Amino acid sequence: MDAELIREYCLNKKMVEECLPFDEITPVYKVAGKIFLLLSLDSPVSINVKTDPEKAVELREKYEEVTPGYHMSKKHWNTIDLTGRLNDALIKKWIDDSYNLVVFGLSKKVREQLKQI
Repeated sequence: MDAELIREYCLNKKMVEECLPFDEITPVYKVAGKIFLLLSLDSPVSINVKTDPEKAVELREKYEEVTPGYHMSKKHWNTIDLTGRLNDALIKKWIDDSYNLVVFGLSKKVREQLKQI
């Protein structure tokens, strides 16, 4: 999955915005103002996604492309190398999981607003 497909996939989710708070090569995707994905356009292209802490360790052990979150909490974030060895469905699932974890942490009021969109 390439950077443009990641971008499109994220922006098609409800209440998602794209911004560049850190630098010009790291687009950040937020739902209701909370980060759920960072896209590094450096070579190799990679993403940081929020992950359940127990699952984060499991994924790191299973896939060599998955490492502890770069510049993020190693407990809650994984970095995924997008060199092409992982299939798109798996990457999309991890993006969905990250989005859903962040949505779950939002206030009830904001979650209700999301449902109405």
